Amino acid sequence: MKQGRLTWPAFAAAVAVVIAAMAWITRAVVRLDAAEAESRRRAQLEENVRLALWRMDSALAPLIAAEHARPAAAFEPLDEYLGQVQSQRAFSPRPGGLAPPVLEGTEARFVRAYFQFDALGLTSPQADASGRLAELERLLPRPVLLAALPPPPREGPLAAPQQRPVPPDAVASANGPPSKGFGKGQAARNAMELGARGSSLQQQIRVQTANAAHAQVEDDGPPVGVAMQPVWHGQHLLLARRVMLDGEEVVQGAWVDWPATRQWLLASSADLLNGADLVPHPPDVADPYARRLASLPVRLVPGQLPAGAAGAVNSASPLKVSLVVAWGCVLVATAAVGLLLAGVVSLSERRGAFVSAVTHELRTPLTTLRMYTEMLCDGMVAEEDRRRTYLSTLRAEADRLGHLVENVLAYSRLERNRAGYQPVVIKLGDVLGRVTDRLAERARQAGMELVADVPPGVAERAVRTNPLALEQILFNLVDNACKYAGRAADKRVMVSGKVEPSGVALRVEDRGPGIPPAQAARLFRPFSKSSQEAADTAPGLGLGLALSRRMARSMGGDLRYDGPAAGAAFTLTLPNA
Repeated sequence: MKQGRLTWPAFAAAVAVVIAAMAWITRAVVRLDAAEAESRRRAQLEENVRLALWRMDSALAPLIAAEHARPAAAFEPLDEYLGQVQSQRAFSPRPGGLAPPVLEGTEARFVRAYFQFDALGLTSPQADASGRLAELERLLPRPVLLAALPPPPREGPLAAPQQRPVPPDAVASANGPPSKGFGKGQAARNAMELGARGSSLQQQIRVQTANAAHAQVEDDGPPVGVAMQPVWHGQHLLLARRVMLDGEEVVQGAWVDWPATRQWLLASSADLLNGADLVPHPPDVADPYARRLASLPVRLVPGQLPAGAAGAVNSASPLKVSLVVAWGCVLVATAAVGLLLAGVVSLSERRGAFVSAVTHELRTPLTTLRMYTEMLCDGMVAEEDRRRTYLSTLRAEADRLGHLVENVLAYSRLERNRAGYQPVVIKLGDVLGRVTDRLAERARQAGMELVADVPPGVAERAVRTNPLALEQILFNLVDNACKYAGRAADKRVMVSGKVEPSGVALRVEDRGPGIPPAQAARLFRPFSKSSQEAADTAPGLGLGLALSRRMARSMGGDLRYDGPAAGAAFTLTLPNA
């Protein structure tokens, strides 16, 4: 029993170690899976950012190129421009109407006002731009704007293509040194991406500028202006340049409608990014190439991936599924080992209980047999009556040993499924006629009376049963009644029968003290009686009822305890033929 007490603590300790190891592995795997998922998410986010930047730069390229290609004369005040056109019409008619070329094209939708700073002040080629010009002059005085722009180049035809069309740091070499705080590889990739987009923008600017210059040379118009520079002043974005016109330095440009432009650009990449934003590119950013537009000094704040994107975190990742399967296997294995261990412990306890019960049950009759046979052999019993009493006692003890051995062997055969109790169709009365005398003899030996009350209709009933098994079950029930109800005032052991829908029910009942509820719960457990209980109550292994129920069920019937108010009653049901 000491070994049994140590079994479960050892098992619990082993299970705790396995669970702790699995928990540690689970934590490590979940962290790795989360890191991998985050890496995939970031990679997908960066890819979507790259695609969004290409879309935005591709959409802005023709608009920016058109602004770079505008000639300097296009920014003259409207009245001066109309006068020049009227004077030129007499010599070289110009198609396209009287509208200045600065108002031609769809790019004007994203421009609040075109302006020119000269000695006369701030003017515009647009007739309805006076209110916006006053606001622009208040927000951005001419000295501030001059300080933000590079000096003008020398005048001459086709000067614009020689200028840098984007900010100086936009088209940087991808092989340059990475900025502090960023990996060299990522900084190089960002620079390469920005350089590729900048090269595409430069190509469009060159083509459009060359076309504009060619058209103006054929038309004998003013030369193409120099490249414009994007300038941020607070939240206001301007495209401006310093040029020399007739020896005078002027500033020309376009006041960009940044809220409308920003909304238009973000709408073009709404399927790639959720909650994205475009903000002015800060000059002191750690990586000047990361998430930067090549066409404007604007930085993309990516926001989040759209729901269902390829980089979104998958709750049912292969690692998590493997963990669930592993935990399931561990729990199933733990339960299986626990059940196996419980079976082994139960078998060990039953074996110990069997050895203890059999030893106790064998000791008493063997002692009686040994003592009485020695007395008879030594001639110590001379009286004939005493000799007959001793011999009768020896026969009873031998019957008791035979019944004990018969029960043990029958239970062993049932445990190995070798009982051989094959049911046959037989009349119930035929079996009862053979077993009644034996049952009555057993009751007589205990000083009790067997009362059999089986109606003829029940006795003539054909049932499916095994005669030997039925006889052994009834003998076990009567034997228990004789052992436990022998001291009752009512010495009757009643056997009755009745017909039920499923078959025939035989009831064995006594008027003894009955069975306490605590013991009734384990009546049909094999070897449930300890040696102490056997010594305090009645001899026996605690095997008869367990054996009887198993034999009854093996034949298709059942055995149950009814538990009346006085005494004990057991009902054996046999199936119909």
